[in-house]
Amino acid sequence: MDEKKLAIIATKGSLDWAYPPFILASTAAALGYETQIFFTFYGLQLLKKKLALEVTPLGNPGMPMPGGMDKWFPVLGMTLPGMQGMVTSMMKQKMKSKGVASIEELRELCIEAEVKLVACQMTVDLFDMERTAFIDGIEYAGAAAFFEFAGDSDICLYI
Repeated sequence: MDEKKLAIIATKGSLDWAYPPFILASTAAALGYETQIFFTFYGLQLLKKKLALEVTPLGNPGMPMPGGMDKWFPVLGMTLPGMQGMVTSMMKQKMKSKGVASIEELRELCIEAEVKLVACQMTVDLFDMERTAFIDGIEYAGAAAFFEFAGDSDICLYI
């Protein structure tokens, strides 16, 4: 039987959206899947050496808030200065208290498990990003290269 393949497209660059591609990819690799993540647009933030990821609660109505804050705190309050930083800090604290690995740890786990991390060359060029800002060991390719892999994959996820 051929090795199963998982293809993931990562398009988001916030802390809460950084977890799904790395958790799914590392799990799939541990289960024996050949795995590839294609990082495009804001998802490229996840490949930077220095991560400065935040949670954006505004426009995320499904996000549970401590103390039932989501029920009584007006949505407009999320636009107040410092709210994004506060929510990011609360999320990091919650993850740590529950023993959830950091994004850096999950990313390293993927690298160790030989998950192929691919930066979208078009997006790198579009936003004038410097390759020196990204971690070592990633590949740069266009959508056509991703489709070669995704076309043969058993599972393809858009995150």
